[in-house]
Amino acid sequence: MTKLEHANITVPDIDEAIRFIQIVAPDFEVRKDVIPAASYRWAHIGNDEYYFALQEPHLDATPQQPRKSYKNFGVNHIALVVENLSEIETKLVAAGYRRSIDTPTEKHRKRLYFFDRFDFEWELVEYSSTKPSEKFLYE
Repeated sequence: MTKLEHANITVPDIDEAIRFIQIVAPDFEVRKDVIPAASYRWAHIGNDEYYFALQEPHLDATPQQPRKSYKNFGVNHIALVVENLSEIETKLVAAGYRRSIDTPTEKHRKRLYFFDRFDFEWELVEYSSTKPSEKFLYE
């Protein structure tokens, strides 16, 4: 079975990215956080199976504002399967993170969309079934 092992994301502020990820994925820990000599900072945050590779822009780069999701080519959002979606929602709202789109009520899953401080959109999904025919039922 194919699984996504990691995603590599260039961010303006690694510390802020880590704060957001630790709310939505409380089992994720910083595995490595370094600034090699004459290079850019990078960090890996994850669990025993999956992680995000976060990096600052390369030293010779002139970063531009993030592209607009759903309007330009590229990734529109990152989705994570989470436990206790309502608790995560409460923590994100309390921390001042902005909601994205509303989602319909579905029988076997709950979903929320939030923007992090860099305007990357994250989909958070909690399943109430382990059966693929129910989990991926498009109602």
